[in-house]
Amino acid sequence: MRYDRAGAGATVPVAPGTLLVASPGLTDANFRRTVVYMIEHRAQGSLGVVLNRPSEVHVQDVLPSWAPLSSQPQSVFVGGPVDGRTALCLAALRTGESINGLDGLVAIRAPVALVDLESDPAGLASRLRGLRVFAGYAGWDAGQLQGEIDRGDWFVVPGLPDDILAGRHADHWGQVLRRQGAPLALLSTFPAEVGLN
Repeated sequence: MRYDRAGAGATVPVAPGTLLVASPGLTDANFRRTVVYMIEHRAQGSLGVVLNRPSEVHVQDVLPSWAPLSSQPQSVFVGGPVDGRTALCLAALRTGESINGLDGLVAIRAPVALVDLESDPAGLASRLRGLRVFAGYAGWDAGQLQGEIDRGDWFVVPGLPDDILAGRHADHWGQVLRRQGAPLALLSTFPAEVGLN
């Protein structure tokens, strides 16, 4: 079953800081019921990370210096099916903090920034509300993402800074849909397994 994006009403253009929310009809195992935070969107392609797929690997085990700043759960999240050996890190700055003059951060959409994991975490600790480490990412070639959106695979909605810090047990997919209002909010009740309904 596919859903027509045009009827959703709450969609916005794809841009850094927006979310891609998988439609209930998207059954690809890599993206089923996922929420993807968009980091980059250009004519050449797009890049984002899946926000709701925690792994069993702890940040402490792979990036111990960043573990104290990592939000709960302090797991490495599976950012997507592309290059699982690449680590990306997103952080939310504290209210009133600016990225200007801060080494180790690249602005995405204030107050969210991409963190250079080679930088010194001590210099950022007092300025961050939290961060999330991702292994791998989701990527699309030129025109590919728009084709998937047009097909009804994704809903494009505004993102919030807290989206990157959501915990393991949260129904992030359902929460994001519910806050959009009707008709998208109604999809949040769509059963994970239709046959069991």
